[in-house]
Amino acid sequence: MLRGPRADAVPAIVARAPTFVGLVDVAAGVFPRFRHSRMHAIAEVLPGALGPFAAALSLSTGILLLLLAHGLRRHKRRAWQAAVGLLPAGAVAQFLYRHSIVGVLISLVLLALLLRHRDQFAALPDPRSRWLALANVVLMGAGSLALGLVIVSVHPGETVGDPSLAERLEHVLYGLFGFEGPVDYTGRTSWTVAYSLGALGLITAITTIYLALRPEHPVARLTADDEARLRELLARHGARDSLGHFALRRDKGVVFSPSGKAAVCYRVVSGVMLASGDPIGDVEAWPGAIERFMDEARIHSWTPAVMGCSETGGEVWARETGLDALELGDEAVVDVADFSLSGRAMRNVRQMVRRIERAGYETRVRRVRDLGDQELDRIRRAVDDWRGTDTERGFSMALGRVGDAADGDCLIATAHRIEGAARWGSPQAFGSGGASGRAVVGDGRDDPAPGSYGDLKAVLHFVPWGTDGVSLDLMRRDRAADPGMNELLIVAALQAAPRFGIERVSLNFAMFRSALSRGEKLGAGPVLRAWRGLLVYLSRWFQIESLYRFNAKFHPRWEPRFVVFRSTRDLPRIGFAALQAEGFVTPRLTRLTGIGAQARRQCAHGAGVERRRGVEAAH
Repeated sequence: MLRGPRADAVPAIVARAPTFVGLVDVAAGVFPRFRHSRMHAIAEVLPGALGPFAAALSLSTGILLLLLAHGLRRHKRRAWQAAVGLLPAGAVAQFLYRHSIVGVLISLVLLALLLRHRDQFAALPDPRSRWLALANVVLMGAGSLALGLVIVSVHPGETVGDPSLAERLEHVLYGLFGFEGPVDYTGRTSWTVAYSLGALGLITAITTIYLALRPEHPVARLTADDEARLRELLARHGARDSLGHFALRRDKGVVFSPSGKAAVCYRVVSGVMLASGDPIGDVEAWPGAIERFMDEARIHSWTPAVMGCSETGGEVWARETGLDALELGDEAVVDVADFSLSGRAMRNVRQMVRRIERAGYETRVRRVRDLGDQELDRIRRAVDDWRGTDTERGFSMALGRVGDAADGDCLIATAHRIEGAARWGSPQAFGSGGASGRAVVGDGRDDPAPGSYGDLKAVLHFVPWGTDGVSLDLMRRDRAADPGMNELLIVAALQAAPRFGIERVSLNFAMFRSALSRGEKLGAGPVLRAWRGLLVYLSRWFQIESLYRFNAKFHPRWEPRFVVFRSTRDLPRIGFAALQAEGFVTPRLTRLTGIGAQARRQCAHGAGVERRRGVEAAH
């Protein structure tokens, strides 16, 4: 008995036909000679091919087919509806205009597969975002510009004169909007180029309008009720994972277990449902939250992934879902009781701290709730201005806000420049009053001039890790300040930690730490050395080696962290999505509607208003 393909393989199989025909049609629309090739003649029997007589239609149809194939491959319901509507029309066109029985049969076979396995195409649309429409304009516009330049340039024998690159670019820009450009061609080539450029512009406009006006599927956001429930779980189980408090980022969605005793927070980036750290709450309730997470990914046909979970978390994810885990790096954790500046191993840090002491700096370590409104406002503005990039970076180990009233247990360490070096020799110097928080430099009553933050030169922000630990959230400093501000503040925080009942401090996450460490040792093999060399090279952009070296200064214990994924072929996509979430690839357009806008609202309306709002939300 003849058996058809597996049900779960149908979306990929059906998507191959429009992918192949789409690529052929694009090639036929761009390159004139390809329209007479044997490959295009073969493609004409497949549904969607329009033949060599309409280059513009061939180009536009090819792009639309590629978009349709992407939706079919992702099990999207709307892509299935479009394909079911187009295939019968394609079969009729094949029979009436081409008299191609093969084309009709292929259309009907694909239609039968779609109808029989329609339950495989139940994925809901991705969350709607107006910024996605803007991103489509930018990306599709850039692609249309590049493709249009190729179209204009592939007719060397039919071009009148020798137009420059600027003239060809101008011709493409005019053509995308349906106007005649400065480049002339002989024969009917001018019409072919004009229609092709117009088709590219029309597709860009249609896809942008669709993304802007499609039905509402809101982006997941952490509601006040969700945040309150998460804080209750963290109060009971927050000591288990140092990344737990970062689940309170307000640009994340959350799914709870049926019992409500566990939750998984996530963000969807480029079709990847990205969770970070371990699930929040009772370990025994994790499977229920993980199942809800996987159900949500399945409903939307998102690629599930977890960044930075612990070894225990990775084992639970793998056991409950069948996903694989790969060691991603190590988290640096310093036990406060074991930390000391004495000894040869800490000589470099000790010398740097003493040098900065002599330069006249004072440190203060305090809880957020102990700071005044004006000082919090000054710290927030300084943190924002010292960021160095337009994009707020961080996802898995970043809270995305500073000084919120609901985060009163967070710890802030600040470094201040003292006017007059003689004051540094006082009993409140570093190691005594400086790290204790008793000395207060500036009460915030005199507001610094715009762009100036008085004596404030560096800020470290820590989030709670249970009741006896903190995790480093962000490090910011004035670029004009002396080097070593971060080392100074970390040492100050570690020395002040016992006064706050803190026994452990989590520092930065070091990606691929073990590879960097083993690759530089004597006897390392060629493969390991080559891998380390690649990581060192990539460190020019992603701070891989520098974070490892910085963390190693404090001689922490290393806690491995893992990435959990469904298939090896998903890793590049997950990696790209993680870089987007962390802010290393393409500035996130949602920043203006998320944490960036929140920080600006705090500055615009005053810290006192935001603190009152935070208290109301907390209660």
